[in-house]
Amino acid sequence: MRAFTISALVLAMSAIGCADATEDKKLDAKAKAKMSVKNEVMAEKGVGLWEELLISGHRSDKNKQRDQFRHPKETLEFFGIKSGMTVVEIAPGGGWYTEILAPLLGPNGKLYAAHFDPESEVEYFRKSRKGFGEKVKANAEVYENVEITTFQPPEMFDIAPEGSADAVVTFRNVHNWLRNGRGATVDSFKAMYKALKPGGVLGVVEHRLPKSMKQDEKASSGYMHQDFVISMAQEAGFKLVATSEINANPKDTADHSKGVWTLPPSLRLGDKDKEKYMSIGESDRMTLKFVKPATK
Repeated sequence: MRAFTISALVLAMSAIGCADATEDKKLDAKAKAKMSVKNEVMAEKGVGLWEELLISGHRSDKNKQRDQFRHPKETLEFFGIKSGMTVVEIAPGGGWYTEILAPLLGPNGKLYAAHFDPESEVEYFRKSRKGFGEKVKANAEVYENVEITTFQPPEMFDIAPEGSADAVVTFRNVHNWLRNGRGATVDSFKAMYKALKPGGVLGVVEHRLPKSMKQDEKASSGYMHQDFVISMAQEAGFKLVATSEINANPKDTADHSKGVWTLPPSLRLGDKDKEKYMSIGESDRMTLKFVKPATK
């Protein structure tokens, strides 16, 4: 049977509508029809939604190889991310998780990708934002529900309309915010709190530092104490509701000469002890689920 990608699937269904309905009803019917046809196609192929998402042709083989370390299905299910939600992805980088989130949320969902300032004085930030924008534009069928916003601590936090999001997710980013100090990091969590609806979920994945090791106040190794991350989220108003070992890696000792970047995929030491670090795999990571308390 011919391979069927998410992009091709969306294109095949793009003309579906309801000619006699109002404009809003047309869009809603079109979205439902897309999902119905998509489900029928997947059922015919004998695959489920998650398998379709993870094997889809818009994801590179390099990105697919990292699924074994990042556990996207288990992680997003733990956070409760579902089709039709409005989600904010904080600091999406090259869009590894965006590739999965956008089609998962579907035509009735919305993904705010809170990226770097496009006019930043730092070239790396400008280039990263530009590259992400080009990625989204080049595959509009997959990313039709994505809106790029700006998240650049310690000053720019316009990530989504206030109270609009069902969930906010961020993957291995908290250590970067700490370079601007604890205050700026708490402000980042406050921005996420503001964007969420009451009862909304915040999902955090971060490199984990063992309790026996001292926490660097700037997290220069990339690793952080789990309790430290929890405390900053709680300071912003969040309530911790669950933790998971989905992304744990007991092989990682977190005492590498180049910090977390010693391990794959960065491999900062190059070929030196490469086999050793490849055998360890990616970092040990905490996976935390918070909630914005519902108003009384």
